[in-house]
Amino acid sequence: MRKFLGLAAVLLLAACGNGAASGNAAGDTAEKSIRIAYQAFPSGDLVVKNQGLLEKALPDYTITWTKFDSGASINTAFVAKSVDIAAIGSSPVARGLSAPLNIPYQVAFVLDVAGDNEALVARNGSGVTDVAGLRGKKVATPFASTAHYSLLAALNQAGIKESELTIVDLEPQDIQAAWTRGDLDAAYTWLPSLDEIKKTGTVLISSRQLATAGKPTLDLGVVSTAFAQAHPEAVDAWRKAEAQALNLIASDPAAAATSIGAELNLSPADAQKQLSQGVFLKPADLAGDEWLGTEAKVGKLADNLVSAAQFLKDQQKIDAVPDLATVQKAIYVKGLPDVLG
Repeated sequence: MRKFLGLAAVLLLAACGNGAASGNAAGDTAEKSIRIAYQAFPSGDLVVKNQGLLEKALPDYTITWTKFDSGASINTAFVAKSVDIAAIGSSPVARGLSAPLNIPYQVAFVLDVAGDNEALVARNGSGVTDVAGLRGKKVATPFASTAHYSLLAALNQAGIKESELTIVDLEPQDIQAAWTRGDLDAAYTWLPSLDEIKKTGTVLISSRQLATAGKPTLDLGVVSTAFAQAHPEAVDAWRKAEAQALNLIASDPAAAATSIGAELNLSPADAQKQLSQGVFLKPADLAGDEWLGTEAKVGKLADNLVSAAQFLKDQQKIDAVPDLATVQKAIYVKGLPDVLG
């Protein structure tokens, strides 16, 4: 974690170089602006971006979308107060809510539940046929991501210590390059890079299987607490836009895939195939007891995040686990379920 914080300035500069706007602080109401961090994986978030749903809903706001490659760099941006809303995995959120980061943000949406769209793949010719075969091998994954969390869970399930193999920190696009060079024996990553490495590899375990075994991972929408307090109407509009995208995925996946494909430089057919590998909730489900819950009763998503934090603490990845009450306060349930109706 000390290394992570030491890299904060470097990562922030990298993010700015990728198109991030400096903007105002989240609590500054002098200018109506929203700085959104997105990631290049198939989800309703890309539909919202591609179709300009939020821009249509909030014509008085200046909205800036910035691409990030992982949840770790998004957490860094939140620490630097340079982003207001983000698409980020549940594992980096669990880290962000834990010491020493203690990032003041709240979970306000569930973009998807990881299924076959995240998986551990062994490269053909590596001699690895199961998770236990990774001993002594070189495996890549983006550190502090849901894939990293799932890799550790898979190793734990197979009785393998982290010290028994070499785990390297690579972003998805770098995994593809290293894979092509033959530098890796295996990798845990997500779409669209997952589809590329599967062409010359074999899936050992997927996040869908790990979820069944009690280690689910999610892609979440989070909002800075300061921004939510200053602009609750904008948060409502963003949640409605994300709900609209979920409805489109359910009712017309081909149309959703066309938007997603345009964002990922994929054909609509390939985008629809990738989209089918994730698990997408109905907007009404989000206010259920299993997920966000309501103002009257926060849902079990808080328990999921505490469980993830406990696992990360056991793996010596964070300093301390936040208590359930603290995490429940970090679930943004204002207006639920009516706001998504």
